[in-house]
Amino acid sequence: MSQLFQIHPDNPQIRLVTQAVSIIQGGGVIVYPTDSGYALGCHIGDKQALERIRQIRQLDSKHNFTLVCRDLSELALYAKVDNAAFRSLRSHTPGPYTFILLASKEVPRRLKHPKRKTIGLRVPDNVVAQSLLAALGEPMMSVTMILPGEELPMLDPYEIRDVLQKQVDLVIDGGYCGMEATSIVDLTGEVPVILRRGAGSTAEFEI
Repeated sequence: MSQLFQIHPDNPQIRLVTQAVSIIQGGGVIVYPTDSGYALGCHIGDKQALERIRQIRQLDSKHNFTLVCRDLSELALYAKVDNAAFRSLRSHTPGPYTFILLASKEVPRRLKHPKRKTIGLRVPDNVVAQSLLAALGEPMMSVTMILPGEELPMLDPYEIRDVLQKQVDLVIDGGYCGMEATSIVDLTGEVPVILRRGAGSTAEFEI
């Protein structure tokens, strides 16, 4: 049976955040709020937790996972960022964007795209997510909380717990946090490429 924490969306309780981080560090899989809906997350270095998330979402080995980072400086540690990419990142983080960048050596190989050696990275504009990342001191591996065969992500943390109570260790109720997926922008080439238009405006990246 998974646990459920009600964490205040504006003033997260330190005690509950600390307990959630302990679950992550212990190999747990959690459901937590972001600025574009609820997401599944686990420790960046935990292969077993990653495989559990693959099973929940029924993802193949080619699926791009995202590293959710606390801020731009942390993001830059896990990606190769040139000046043009840095300007784009600075003006769009934190926010509902996922950026595809070349992964640095800090990223475990199993999280990189098998051929392109890229990784998705984002900095969420959500107080609860930021509190978790600050306490954790490193990024979380993450994917959207959407079940196989569904087109839209799950919105209700209590419904999520009912469905996944034997598959995740913790569900965090952080209130309503939207349901539109992030915009995905590939910054690996000479010009940005919009891979998905979502919650964040992509006008600046239009060619």
